[in-house]
Amino acid sequence: MRDRHASHGARRAREFEAFVAGAAGRLLHAATLLTAEAPDANPRARRLLALSLAHTYASWDRLHGEDPYDRARQYLAMRFAREVWHRYGVLARARRHPAGTLGALAPQERLVLVLRLYEGVAEEQAAALLGLPVDRIRTICARATTTLLHPPPAPARPVAAKATGAEAATP
Repeated sequence: MRDRHASHGARRAREFEAFVAGAAGRLLHAATLLTAEAPDANPRARRLLALSLAHTYASWDRLHGEDPYDRARQYLAMRFAREVWHRYGVLARARRHPAGTLGALAPQERLVLVLRLYEGVAEEQAAALLGLPVDRIRTICARATTTLLHPPPAPARPVAAKATGAEAATP
């Protein structure tokens, strides 16, 4: 009995290691897009990845033919949404303004774009995952795409007032 349990654990570990070798890079990239952090310094993205992989490993035996990548991606998306919700209170309007192109988007917009465009998740699946109507997913995706294609102009910096000749002459 003990040998059978040990071989099951070894097989489980090998299967999971193979999964991580194939999926971790793509999941890390998705997490980096979600957090809008620079790829070289992304502790939040790496934390999201680690939590997602740990959750997937914990439920490995219960997958029963389900795609482990889908499970890891779902957990990654939901964990990101939950962290943003707890940090800012509202997922849709929270803006931390991280650097980079995706930093101009709200976290919910980034989440929908990553799911729809990077991961290729259907509108219906994204809506079910986020608990939103399909029309709302479509609207968020369109708004985010428009923002990326036509970014708002940068705010003008105030120009320092130049001293006039009379002001410069007075001691």
